[in-house]
Amino acid sequence: MADNKIKTEVNKRRTFAIISHPDAGKTTITEQLLLFGGIIREAGTVKAKKSGNFAKSDWMAIEQKRGISVTSSVMQFDYDDKRINILDTPGHEDFSEDTYRTLMAVDSAVMVIDAAKGIEPQTKKLFQICKMRGIPIFTFMNKLDRDSRPPMELVEQLEEVLGIEAYPMNWPIGSGRILKGLYDRYNKRIELFEPAVEKRNFLSLDDDGSIKEANDLESDDIYEDAKGEMDLISEAGNQFDAVKIANGDQTPVFFGSALANFGVQTFLDAYLEMAPAPGEHKTTQGNEITPTSDNFSGFVFKIQANMNPQHRDRIAFVRICSGEFKKGMDVTLDRTGRDIRLSNVTEFMANTRENVKTAVAGDIIGLYDTGNFQIGDTIYTGKEAVTFEKLPQFTPELFMRVSAKNVMKQKSFHKGIKQLVQEGAIQLYTTYTSGQYILGAVGQLQFEVFKFRMQNEYNSDVLMEPMGSKTARWINPEQLDEKMSSSRNILVRDIHDEPLFLFENEFAERWFKGKYPDVKLTAKL
Repeated sequence: MADNKIKTEVNKRRTFAIISHPDAGKTTITEQLLLFGGIIREAGTVKAKKSGNFAKSDWMAIEQKRGISVTSSVMQFDYDDKRINILDTPGHEDFSEDTYRTLMAVDSAVMVIDAAKGIEPQTKKLFQICKMRGIPIFTFMNKLDRDSRPPMELVEQLEEVLGIEAYPMNWPIGSGRILKGLYDRYNKRIELFEPAVEKRNFLSLDDDGSIKEANDLESDDIYEDAKGEMDLISEAGNQFDAVKIANGDQTPVFFGSALANFGVQTFLDAYLEMAPAPGEHKTTQGNEITPTSDNFSGFVFKIQANMNPQHRDRIAFVRICSGEFKKGMDVTLDRTGRDIRLSNVTEFMANTRENVKTAVAGDIIGLYDTGNFQIGDTIYTGKEAVTFEKLPQFTPELFMRVSAKNVMKQKSFHKGIKQLVQEGAIQLYTTYTSGQYILGAVGQLQFEVFKFRMQNEYNSDVLMEPMGSKTARWINPEQLDEKMSSSRNILVRDIHDEPLFLFENEFAERWFKGKYPDVKLTAKL
C-alpha cells in the first residue's frame, strides 16, 4: 500500500470503547450502531459480513445466560466512508481490569449514562482511566424514553462529579411518556420522537432557534421549557471548544434512547465528525510511534480462549499502532526477540471472524495463538526495537483453592486452568510445598465465570474452596526463607515462578515486617 494510501486509510479509522455502569444500555447502543453499519438486521442479532450468520454481541455462553457483558468484544464495520472499530467493554466492576486494558487500545471513548440514575460508581472509575490517558470522551445520556432526571441536573453532575466541562449537543423535549423529541442545536433542527416510526422526522430551526415551519410543538409547554433551558445554556454555558474535546477536557453530550433507536444516528454522525483518527503511541524507549510510519507495530491488549469452542482456539487481540499489516508478514516479538510469521489473522464481528489480508493503524486484529503471546506484548517490524508502555495490572484481593472434582480428568483440568489464566482476569498461584492451585481475582464474579467456563468449555467440574480476602506481597527470592511461611502468610509462586506471600490481613503483614525488618515486600512485580 503506497504511503498516501496508508495515510488515507488511517485517517478513515475511528477506534473507540463504550464504557458504562452495568445496565446503562451499553450493549444496546452498540447493537444500534451496528444496525447503521449494515451488519445487523434487528437489535440483539449480529451477522458476519460474508456468511450472513447471526450471533449476539454478548457471545459468551455465560453472558447470554446472565444478561451481562463479562468480556470485551470487538466489532468492525464501515459507515459514511469511515472504518469503525468498536470495543464493547464489560460494565461489571469485577471485570475492570479487562476494561482498563481495552481503554489503552482506543483513541476515544463513549460514556453511556442511564438518564434516570445519573453517574454511577463504575462509570466514575472508568471515566478516570480515560481522563488519565487524555483521550476524547463523548457522553450519551440513555433511556430518555423512560422518566429521567432533569437534564440540567445530569449536565451539572458531569461537571461536579467527574470534573469535566459539558457541552450539550442536543436537549430533551420531555422524557418518558411525555417525550416529544430532541432540540438539536448542533444540526439546527428538532428530532421528533414517534415510538412506532423507524425513520425519524425533523423540523428545521432558524438561526434564532425558532421552528421554521408551522407546528403544534411551538405551543407545547414541554417544548417551551426545553427551549428556555437550551437558550439559557447557550447564553451562560460552556462554549464549544474542539481543542478541549480533543484533550478530554470537554465532553459533547447527546441525549437519546438506544432501545428506541432515538438520537443514536444523530450521535454517530456527530461523533465521526469530531472523534480523532489514530494518533501516536509512546514507547519505553522514550520516543513516539506515528501511525503512518513505514514499519508495522502493535501490542496485545487481550487474550481470549475458546471464541470458537469447537476448535479450542486462542486469539490474541492486537491494536495496530503503525504501518500496515500484510498477511504472511514476519514480526519480532519484543519480549523474546523471536521472529513470528503472521499467517492466520482475523478481523472481528463479535464471535464471528473473517480472515484479513491487510489492516492499518487503528484496526484491531486477532492472531491465532499457540502460546507465543502474553498480554502487553509488543510486535514490530524493522531493525529498531519497539516496546510500548506497560498495560495496567491489578493485584488480586480474593482467593480460592481450586482442584479437579474428577481426578480422572486432570488433563482437561490443567489445560483449562492454563488457558483461562492466560486471559489475565484470573491469577494463578501454586503453594510452595504441596503444589496446590490457588486462584486470585479482583471480584467474586470472576470465580463464577471461571467455574462456568471450566465446566462448559473444558468439561471439567472444579471444587472451589474460598480463602477470603488476602494481601499479596512479592518477596526477593534472595531474601526468602521457606520457614517465614505460616498459616497467616501462605508462601506461593506466581505463573512466572516468582515467590510471594498471601497475608491474612494487615496485622499479619505488620507482624511479618516487624520480625523481618530487612526483607523488602512489594505490592506487584
